[in-house]
Amino acid sequence: MTSDARVIPIVALPEAQSLYEGQKKVYPRSVQGRFARWRWVFVALTQLVFYGLPWLEWGQRQAVLFDVGARRFYLFGLVLYPQDFIYLTGLLVVSALSLFLFTAVAGRLWCGFACPQTVYTEIFLWIERKVEGDRTARLRLDGAPMTLEKLVKKWFKHLLWFSLAIWTGFTFVGYFSPVRELGMEFLQTRMGSWEVFWVFFYGLATYGNAGFLREQVCKYMCPYARFQGAMFDPDTLIVSYDALRGEPRGGRSRQADLRALALGSCVDCTLCVQVCPTGIDIRQGLQYECIGCAACVDVCDTVMDKMAYPRGLIRFTTQNATAAGWSTRQMWRRVLRTRVLLYGAALATVCAAVGWSLAERQPLKVDVVRDRGALSRIVAGGRVENVYRLQVMNATEQPQRYRIVATGVDGLTIVSGGEVDIGPAQSRWVAVRLQAGPGSIGPGSHPIEFRVSDAASMSAVSEKSVFLAPQ
Repeated sequence: MTSDARVIPIVALPEAQSLYEGQKKVYPRSVQGRFARWRWVFVALTQLVFYGLPWLEWGQRQAVLFDVGARRFYLFGLVLYPQDFIYLTGLLVVSALSLFLFTAVAGRLWCGFACPQTVYTEIFLWIERKVEGDRTARLRLDGAPMTLEKLVKKWFKHLLWFSLAIWTGFTFVGYFSPVRELGMEFLQTRMGSWEVFWVFFYGLATYGNAGFLREQVCKYMCPYARFQGAMFDPDTLIVSYDALRGEPRGGRSRQADLRALALGSCVDCTLCVQVCPTGIDIRQGLQYECIGCAACVDVCDTVMDKMAYPRGLIRFTTQNATAAGWSTRQMWRRVLRTRVLLYGAALATVCAAVGWSLAERQPLKVDVVRDRGALSRIVAGGRVENVYRLQVMNATEQPQRYRIVATGVDGLTIVSGGEVDIGPAQSRWVAVRLQAGPGSIGPGSHPIEFRVSDAASMSAVSEKSVFLAPQ
C-alpha cells in the first residue's frame, strides 16, 4: 500500500422508508344507547324494504320490476316507459335537494344511519361479534397463532358473510329480472350469463366492502366525505366534543373533586375512540372521517352516568352553540335558518310537481314516424296517399282499444289502421294510410295532427306530423 492510499469509510444506508402510512385495522367496540337503537331500527327498515320488495305482488306481476329487456318499469300501479325518463330526472333532483337539506341541518346523518355501506358494515360486524366475540376477543384472536379453533371461527364467519352477500346480490338482480323465475333458474343452475355475472358481482362487492374495506370506503372512496365541508356551516348539527367542559382530561376516581384536581369532565377512557367505526378521536374536533353515527355519544353518556356527571360531553350540537353556550332552544332557532328553509321549500315544490305530474300522467304514449319508403304517392282516383307508422303504448294494466283520427287537411281520411287493440302494458307499431281527395290540397308539405283516444278511459294523446303532396 502506498502512502497515497486512502481509506473510504463505509456508511450504512438508512432502511427504505415507505411513502404510505400503514393502515391499522379498526376493531369497533359494541355500544348500547338511544342512537345505537335508532341505527338498528334503520337497519331493519332498509333491509325489510330491500329484501322484501321484490317478492311483493301487484295483481299478477311483481310489484317493483325494472324490466330492461322489455323497456318497461313497474312501480306498483305505475307502468313507465323510456319516454318517462323525466321522472328519473325528478327523482335525482329530489335526492340532491334532500341531500343538501339534511346535510345543512344535521351533517352526515344519512351516512351514519341509512347508507348501504354503513348498514351492511353494521350487519357484518354483528355477525363477526357473534362468531369471534367483542373487540377484546377479536384482537386476541387475530394476534394468536393459527389453531383449529381460530380456523373454524374464521371460516364460519366468512361463510356467513359470503352467504349474506350472495343473497344480497340475488335480491338486487331480482329488481331487474322476475325474482321468482330467477330463484327457480338459480336453483336449477339455468340462469343466463348476465344474471350469474351480476349476482356474483354485487355479492362480491358487498362481501368486500362490508367485510374488508369498511371504513376505507367512507374515508377514501365516498365523494360525500370530501365535499361535505362545503355544505356545512357553524349552525349545522354535528357530533361534537365539548372541550370547554371536558378539558383538561385525565383519570380520576368517582369521588374525586374536579376543582381540586383541576380536571374537566373527560376521564380519558378512550372509549369514544374504541367504538368509532372509522377509528377517529372525536375530541380532536370535526373531521371528514366522522360519519355522524353517534356511537361516541352513546358510550360517553354511559361513562358520564357512571361518574354521576351530566350527559352531553359528546353530543349533537352546532359549533356556534358550543362556543356561545346556547340553550337547546337557541340552537334550534339558528338551525332553522334561511338556507334550510329555502332548501325545504325547493324540495317541497319539486316533490309536489313530480306528484302532480304522475297524477295527471296519461296512460297512453304515441310516437309518429313517417314511412320513408313511401313518402307520398298518387293512387287510384287521383287521391294523394301518405303512409305513417305509429307506435302506440298502453301504460295501463288492462287491454285497450284505441281509435286513430287524423285532422288538418280537408277531406283527409284513414284508409287503414283506424283502430288498434293493445294488451296490458304492451306497445305496438301500427301502419296508418292517409289519403286526401284529388285537388283538395296543393303541392308541398301540410301540417296535420294525429289524435289517438281510448273511449273507455277517456284518455287521448295528440301528435303532430306533416302530409306531403307531390309537385
